[in-house]
Order: sequence, then structure tokens, then C-alpha cells
Amino acid sequence: MTEIDPITGLPKELNLWEDIAREDQHIQISVVKRRYGKLSTLVEGLDEKSIDIKDLSKKLKSKFACGGTAKKGIIELQGNHAHKVKEELVRIGFTETSISVLEKQRKGK
Repeated sequence: MTEIDPITGLPKELNLWEDIAREDQHIQISVVKRRYGKLSTLVEGLDEKSIDIKDLSKKLKSKFACGGTAKKGIIELQGNHAHKVKEELVRIGFTETSISVLEKQRKGK
């Protein structure tokens, strides 16, 4: 007998929870100026409990051939990839309306 997911009411083996969680995210993408004038792209607003942030970070770093990290629910990519990250997140399965790109650069730590 298959187990039923209490949240979705569907069999757990379908693994639909991550797809549903992607649609409920409110993601902000911004560019931050770091030391020595270097730029970093921040992806914030991801729910760590429902989405594997380390795996998503690995996919983005591989796609854009850049370094980066994922910690405390924030993905940081080296370089200015704001608009390309939005396109890639939509391709992965996030809804376009849930992703906002902040056009103005902000100062980092």
C-alpha cells in the first residue's frame, strides 16, 4: 500500500511536493557590489525546507560557469547573472510572476 502525503493528499511516490513548493515561492534576485568592485548575484526568498538549495545552487553555478555558495536560504553567485538566473529558474519550474529582479545594485558586506 502506498503512503499518502498529508499535505497534498497524493501518493508520496509521485514526489510532487517540490513542484508545488516551487510555485509558492517569492524569489528576489539582486546584484551586490562586494570588495574591490566585484559583483555578486543574490537569490533570496527560497524555502530551505521544501527546496534543496544546495542542489539548485550547484545547477546554477554549473550553468553560468561561476563560483558561489548557498547558506541561510540565500544563493550567492559570483558575477552579474541576474536576468540569466531568472530565465534559468523559470526553465527549472518556478513561476515567472514569483521572481522579481531588483535593478539597482546595493552595497554588500
